[in-house]
Formats: sequence, C-alpha cells, structure tokens
Amino acid sequence: MVQCEMCGADTSDPKTVKVEGAELDVCSDCADFGTEVKTQQKSSTSTKYSTGSSSSSSSSSGGSSGSSSGGSRPRNDMFDDMGELAQDYDELIRQAREQKGLSQAELANELNEKASLIRKLERGDTLPSDSVQTKLERNLDIDLDAGGSSGGDEDWSGGSATETTLGDVVKRKD
Repeated sequence: MVQCEMCGADTSDPKTVKVEGAELDVCSDCADFGTEVKTQQKSSTSTKYSTGSSSSSSSSSGGSSGSSSGGSRPRNDMFDDMGELAQDYDELIRQAREQKGLSQAELANELNEKASLIRKLERGDTLPSDSVQTKLERNLDIDLDAGGSSGGDEDWSGGSATETTLGDVVKRKD
C-alpha cells in the first residue's frame, strides 16, 4: 500500500497527477485536483537534467555533460575563473580612499555609484559586485583579490596531498 501524497490515505493504485506544477502520487479521490501525467513522460523529464547518462551525452550540444563523453576537454568550473576577495577588503578600500584624500561621497561620484554603497563596503556590510570591484581597483590603484593561500589555511601543516587524508586534518569533538 502507498500513501496518497495529498491526503495521506492508503491506496493500492496511486495515480501520478500534476497539481500546480508538482507531480504527486495520489489516490483516486484526490486525482480530480490535478491533471493526470503519463508515467513515460515522467521518466523522460527525470533524465532531462542528468549529467552523466548515455541519453544526455548522445544529444549534448556543448560538451558540458562532464567526463562521460571521453574527455576531449576538461570540465570547466565557473568558480575556477573567479578570484577570491581579500578578507580585509573593507580596510583596503578605506585606506586607499584616505590616501587619495577623497571623501566617501567624492569616491562614489568618481565611480558613478552611491555614497551609501561606499559606506557599506568600508564597514564590511556588503561585498562589492564584480563591476564595482573593478572600478575600485582601477580608481584607487589597489588589488582586492586575496593573494596566495589565505582563508584559514595558514595553521594547517599537512604533508603532501598524496599522504594526507581527511582523518589527518579533522579534529573530533568527543
């Protein structure tokens, strides 16, 4: 017996029904609340977003299906191209602005941004968008990208990647 996903009643013959965009397995009483979905159609939509199945790699058009097609080119991750923002970006912006002798309003005017954005950036309340970061770097002649290995890796003194395991790094809370 299967429970109806709408009312919770036990049913031996659930029907797949689409109710407001969601597909539910419901009893015959609740089937009137939506439109019945063919089971074959449901299985074809479940493979629509698959990244490694043979059905999606045979009809792939951009090669973004991963390494299942033989790997003519490595998978490109969008985060590989992104720089990491320095943790003290707020201090860097404030110090560079003060060195140029600009007020927050004057800097905002030069960048064609709002003064409130500059205030929030210098307080560390908000992160700069890519375009604002580029404007700040050009105008203030600073680099807001985190250099090298930062972000808490300084205190980790593990060996090479082939010798260190997760168990070597994790500290248990017993």
